[in-house]
Amino acid sequence: MTTPPSDTLQGPSAPVASDDATTTEEILLPDIPPLTFDVPESFHALPIAITPEHRAALAEEFVRDLYPNGDDDLWTPAAPYYAALGETMGDQGLAYAAMGLFSIPEGIAHCSFTVAAIESDHPSVDVAANGIREILVRDENNDARWIDLPCGPAVSCVTLRQITISPELTASGEEARLHMGQVQVYVPFSTGPYTAVFTMDTAAVDYWGEFSEMMMAVLRTISFADSDDDAGAAPGAVAGSSTTAEETPERAETTETAG
Repeated sequence: MTTPPSDTLQGPSAPVASDDATTTEEILLPDIPPLTFDVPESFHALPIAITPEHRAALAEEFVRDLYPNGDDDLWTPAAPYYAALGETMGDQGLAYAAMGLFSIPEGIAHCSFTVAAIESDHPSVDVAANGIREILVRDENNDARWIDLPCGPAVSCVTLRQITISPELTASGEEARLHMGQVQVYVPFSTGPYTAVFTMDTAAVDYWGEFSEMMMAVLRTISFADSDDDAGAAPGAVAGSSTTAEETPERAETTETAG
């Protein structure tokens, strides 16, 4: 993987059309403090749940939301597939996963978005963020940068992958190359020894600037406060806060030169 060059992933030619409205997602996992964040309504959350019954119910809602013009002939066979996909993602440690679909002049721009929580056993959020960044900058292909969010410090890592698609899988019958951009942001919990990992992937690299801004908007809403305690939380530390951070993941100032 290589760091996306600025002339490839910055300065997109047209905006990604997304709704101003957002939905608050709350992550509740055993032994892990609560985590909330806001996502655009164009995000379609995959059915990740602990019990099969809950996954099945969420899968039925998901397919109707994803295919609003469908019918039972489409929804009935699709729901078990997405329920199984949600189970697999949950087994891989993901707490939240969604597909983002946005209208663009060429059609639809797609992104995938996931959230995981990993144990980091850090004495402070600054120590955790500095340690994560120190590890990431050892790989010269990583563009790892420190960012300050309303909820505390975080570290972003931007990469670009080139995927080769074999001729038998393309409409032209010729080999094709696909560029995938990824931004991954590590946010240490201020309420326990865990780190939240937010990951966004998209092949719509012409709209990387817009997707990065959308990702930053989500990150600004992260809260580690219990929803019952939000009323007493400090300003800028709750989901949906209007406090903004000055840097986007790919433009954030660093305290050390990568590599």
